[in-house]
Amino acid sequence: MSKPTTPTISLVTAFYNESQNLPIFRERITALMESLAGECEVVLVDDHSSDCSPQIAQAWAEQDSRVRYIRLSRNSGSHAAFSAGLRYATGECAVLLAADLQDPPETVPELMHRWREGADVVWAVRLAREGEKWSTKASAAAYYWLMRRFALPDMPAKGADFLLVDRKVINAYNEVGEKNTSILAMILWMGFRQAFVPYVKQARQHGSSKWTLAKKIKLFVDSVVSFSYAPIRGMSLVGIGVALAGFAYAAFVVFGRLVGWIDTGTGFAALMTVLLVGQGIMMTMLGVLGEYVWRSYDEARGRPRYIVERSIPTIEKTGESPPLREAA
Repeated sequence: MSKPTTPTISLVTAFYNESQNLPIFRERITALMESLAGECEVVLVDDHSSDCSPQIAQAWAEQDSRVRYIRLSRNSGSHAAFSAGLRYATGECAVLLAADLQDPPETVPELMHRWREGADVVWAVRLAREGEKWSTKASAAAYYWLMRRFALPDMPAKGADFLLVDRKVINAYNEVGEKNTSILAMILWMGFRQAFVPYVKQARQHGSSKWTLAKKIKLFVDSVVSFSYAPIRGMSLVGIGVALAGFAYAAFVVFGRLVGWIDTGTGFAALMTVLLVGQGIMMTMLGVLGEYVWRSYDEARGRPRYIVERSIPTIEKTGESPPLREAA
């Protein structure tokens, strides 16, 4: 088969050590492409897997000209990998979905239906999460509540890992150079016409999630720092509160000495408590400032979000080279 110049849809997936799921993913994606009206392409982004996932993905790309394979030179994280996929996607729209099959590819036709109705961004919104631990659900609920409360009020309450974006959204996102951010939060922040399609996030059948606690914490910090000034404002309020409390306590001590309520000092224990609490607050504030300063420094260095190690078919080595295709 010949590869279309301008496919209708690009199915973009990022994976890391998904050798057990990729063959099943290939079967379901191939069936999906055959059922869709219009031309399709698949963009497989290998986030520097260390198992046999690269061999499986490369074989797929070599056997099907509708499939493109991109391998990153280091493990850069799923958000950077999806950014690479959007950079090299050529379709009129693109769907971002994971290769672990927790986000069912069979939902894509419904996303495309809403896109054809005029939506620029179509979110597959989770109604439920099958097979997840209560701790995972609780941490996810806390993350989305905090993001809705302090950063992005329009973020879906139960989250969305799976979405379709129009070519104009792809081009706009490709112009964004931020590295330490959430691709989903950035697309939501960008605006455009939004639509929502409910679905049930399915349980993982093979392998284990690569979404570790450390990665979850980094995503939360990146999301808050990128889209909210609440931590900085909170630091100011805490500083004002501590200062007022200190002045009030000092006034109370002076007044107490004058009227005879206080005859002796407050004691070593009270002094250490004040020092430890005060120092703890100061160190926390410095840590919050450090998060903002570090991300500013990281952006100023200008390092790329990802580097392409190899690809099928062959493309440029960096993630910033391909020209942006104009939206229809």
